[in-house]
Amino acid sequence: MLTVILPQNEYAEHLKNTLLLLLPDDTVWRDPADGLQGLQGRKLFFAVALDEGGCNFCYYQMLSVFRKNASLLEGCVGAVVVTGVGEMYTKDVARDLVLSANLAGCAFLGRPLVEATGSLRNFQVQAQLGGTDEATAFRLALTELAERLENWTELPPVKHILALHASARATSNTLALWELVKKGLPENVGIQEICLQNGTLADCIGCSYKACFYFGQQGGCFYGGPMVDEVFPAVRDCDALVMLCANYNDALAANLTAFVNRLTSLFRQSRFYEKKLYGLIVSGYSGGDLIARQLISGLNMNKSFFLPPRFCLLETANDKGSLVKLEGVSERGAEFGRKMMS
Repeated sequence: MLTVILPQNEYAEHLKNTLLLLLPDDTVWRDPADGLQGLQGRKLFFAVALDEGGCNFCYYQMLSVFRKNASLLEGCVGAVVVTGVGEMYTKDVARDLVLSANLAGCAFLGRPLVEATGSLRNFQVQAQLGGTDEATAFRLALTELAERLENWTELPPVKHILALHASARATSNTLALWELVKKGLPENVGIQEICLQNGTLADCIGCSYKACFYFGQQGGCFYGGPMVDEVFPAVRDCDALVMLCANYNDALAANLTAFVNRLTSLFRQSRFYEKKLYGLIVSGYSGGDLIARQLISGLNMNKSFFLPPRFCLLETANDKGSLVKLEGVSERGAEFGRKMMS
């Protein structure tokens, strides 16, 4: 049974009427203004309609509730639809929602988002591939997402972890945090670490869809190199991907960004719905949540990795070696590792 969470505004009724034609008859509808208690363990379909300014005030009130209640959505798994009047803010709103709900205990499917801008131009490619119009492509995407959420079952335990980073081990607080997390992992779990440092990873320049699809079907990429020889096989083999992210300028490091972009070729070949995504993020000052949102949009929403509840661990440490001196960080790291196995 699905539960739709629908914050109200003048556009919410139109979105509800669209969903009523596509969702199962036994779907439960909840207005967050009536309260958000008793949702634990449910399959949640978040539906947000934005106004001309790209806002929905009831949505922001709901977001505040999520951020204040760390266990409100314990045991839930979710998906999201966001519609807009204009051409902006749909994905931005969705990223905020997914991060806040995730930190409140809600997991999210791989590719959990269907967004519709006011013109539906973001569905032009899907419409062309499906031989239909944008409105029909939007409804088909909603149906596919709802079916995946309704049929979702628990993923198997993690047996092999891939950790990617672009840091120098001698000075990195991020890698120091990873060492603390590993202490919470059982000895029988396989761990592979790959460093994407020193400019060894060329970024994607946007091959045509056909070219990217062709090389992906061959198990590679036009550029080849370490990404194809080492990283692609490691991604195929892992059950969980851990992104080790040092936050210097409120953005993913260049080589980690290149990894996300180049992964498109492998994504053309197979989806990653059964692979879990985790993030360890260490900021020198602040802004770790900005990096978490980038991981969500790049690897969960786009590349289809499953987002476990509370997928990221965020710490603040600037000077070399300062992370391990933070109060309680050893316990937080080990506990995060244990939860990865639960």
